[in-house]
Amino acid sequence: MSEGPTKLTSDLALALTNEMLWAAILIATPVLGLSMLVGLLISIFQVVTQIQEMSLTFVPKILVVAVSLIVFGPWMLQILLRFASSSIANIPSYF
Repeated sequence: MSEGPTKLTSDLALALTNEMLWAAILIATPVLGLSMLVGLLISIFQVVTQIQEMSLTFVPKILVVAVSLIVFGPWMLQILLRFASSSIANIPSYF
């Protein structure tokens, strides 16, 4: 008795996990990258000017995260919908 090639095996589970992790990385990259860049620039500014104000780091980061979500939001949603659609469409073939 042999199983069909579309059964849920450990290889398929690893492939699905790999696809999920790449989708998560792609979705998180713009927001995390821009906030890290702004944090680095503000840290350099604080070191040069010796200003140690804590709110100086949070307000620009929050603004950059909000703007990046507005700008990259449709692209991020498209990636998420593509992953969800392919996962949901393939559910019958897993069993």
